[in-house]
Amino acid sequence: MNLKLLHRILAAVVFFISLYVYLATVQPTVSFWDCGEFIAASYYLQVPHPPGTPFFLILGNIFSKIPFVENIGLKVNLISVFSSAFAVLFLYLVAVKLINIYKGRKPENLSDAIVTYLAAAIGAFSLCFSDTF
Repeated sequence: MNLKLLHRILAAVVFFISLYVYLATVQPTVSFWDCGEFIAASYYLQVPHPPGTPFFLILGNIFSKIPFVENIGLKVNLISVFSSAFAVLFLYLVAVKLINIYKGRKPENLSDAIVTYLAAAIGAFSLCFSDTF
């Protein structure tokens, strides 16, 4: 089996499992604290706090135009779902890179690749299922 293909398949599996977990647990409406303020400010492109968090507001406005979901709160909360799933994916990729740098070489056979990729996947899933992330 091609080790590069195995690496890509495992990266996709890590991303989609974390995406599924976050989609299954996303807040379906407005949650507590400042979330409602940020959702309303994203929808109307207003400034919620003095710094304004312009990138989040622009992304929130783009996500608020998703036609598949009716609730605007859920639409804007999907920003966190996708950004968190991408963060878990990038952690997996960085962990694989760091393991390869530490070992001084890329995996040469299937068993070496499985050990490297599974160790990185365990680290990424540790972030995915952690309490504070």
